[in-house]
Amino acid sequence: MKFFADTAEIEPIKELAATGLLDGVTTNPSLIHKSGRDFMEVTKEICGIVDGPVSAEVVALDHATMMKEAEVLRKIADNVCIKVPLTVDGLKTCKALSDDGTMVNVTLCFSANQALLAAKAGASFISPFVGRHDDNGFDGMDLISDIRLIYDNYDFDTEILVASVRHVTHVLESAKIGADVMTAPPKVILALFKHVLTDKGIEGFLKDWEATGQSIV
Repeated sequence: MKFFADTAEIEPIKELAATGLLDGVTTNPSLIHKSGRDFMEVTKEICGIVDGPVSAEVVALDHATMMKEAEVLRKIADNVCIKVPLTVDGLKTCKALSDDGTMVNVTLCFSANQALLAAKAGASFISPFVGRHDDNGFDGMDLISDIRLIYDNYDFDTEILVASVRHVTHVLESAKIGADVMTAPPKVILALFKHVLTDKGIEGFLKDWEATGQSIV
């Protein structure tokens, strides 16, 4: 499973990139607003930190303007992935961009039928929102399972990018189902490292090592 950071904050991205475990970054207008940075500037900086896809989202709602915005965004860096909403115009834009060899992330997916349409439009990634799905009385993991089944049935190349990840259990269940990618806030990714028994074990080892009076360096 690929790990993407869902943030536009530079320092957490640098911290995660330093682990060697970060495969990409997703942003959206809300995250850009939260960062307080210029959209083009922060996207370019992120693209320089990670080698993998960096999702930059169009904000237009009509196909013609989406294409104009995409033309500007994909000039930022070679690893920019254009993010479009799951609408008729969004998928029309997805088809045009993917036919031209541009990576496209189709976002705001809430049904397997929508995911099927995105795959047929040639999306590089489909972003089902599991957390928001859970918030509205549905099971986000059921959605991921349905999409995985459909994509496997037809050998679609579109990668399932699990979004709106709220906690480590979302990551675990997505991995068990076989999702290709998950994107999560840095705090969720860092929480994957943590376990009380790991901390306890380190504490015990260090205590015993100190008692030996030895030094490795």
